[in-house]
Amino acid sequence: MREIRNIVILTGAGISAESGVATFRGPGGLWEGQRVEDVCTPQALARDPELVHRFYDERRAKLGEVEPNAAHHALARLDAEWPGELLLVTQNVDDLHDRAGSKRMVHIHGELLSALCAACGDRVVWRGSLPPRSRCEACGAPYLRPDIVFFGEMPYHMERIEAALSRADLFVSIGTSGAVYPAAGFVQTARYHGAETLEMNLDPSEGSGWFGESRRGPAGVLVPAWVEGLLG
Repeated sequence: MREIRNIVILTGAGISAESGVATFRGPGGLWEGQRVEDVCTPQALARDPELVHRFYDERRAKLGEVEPNAAHHALARLDAEWPGELLLVTQNVDDLHDRAGSKRMVHIHGELLSALCAACGDRVVWRGSLPPRSRCEACGAPYLRPDIVFFGEMPYHMERIEAALSRADLFVSIGTSGAVYPAAGFVQTARYHGAETLEMNLDPSEGSGWFGESRRGPAGVLVPAWVEGLLG
């Protein structure tokens, strides 16, 4: 571990599920009985903006009922104390990493607490409901939408992430399904550049075979122990 200096960490729905945030896939997930095409594509937004806005309003309101767990706090501690480069890339649109205190972080799929103007690209913090045709303060257009990366749209911060992966000595994936690209391919990019790779997950992901090491168990147990080992 003395040779590890630059770290890239990817987190997915599994880390927030331990705080009570419903996952999108699987039994009981947000998309059970709800077609992805109805709530998470540009076409759905154009076809039924009321449904799409209501879906994300409900997700936004639920954030007040959950708190960061031990894994979020451990990663925030690592962020604060790690002397080398560190980038936390989260696929989650909740604010649990933010509330735990992580700073060197990007939201690759957007944020629930943000509204995006489809006309001018301006973003604004948004905590309440977001009705369709809400007006942008920057340009006045009635095109504010949830600042969520829909299927078919380009994820955020890709240049920064690719640059960090090219310099990484260690890539860690926590609580991810390994099914959503481009994030599912980060482990291959990291390996190509010579990084060590570690997966922490309840169950094997679709990309588990790419990792040099896999640890099974709850993120709230595995992540604090891993962080303590790095810093201790």
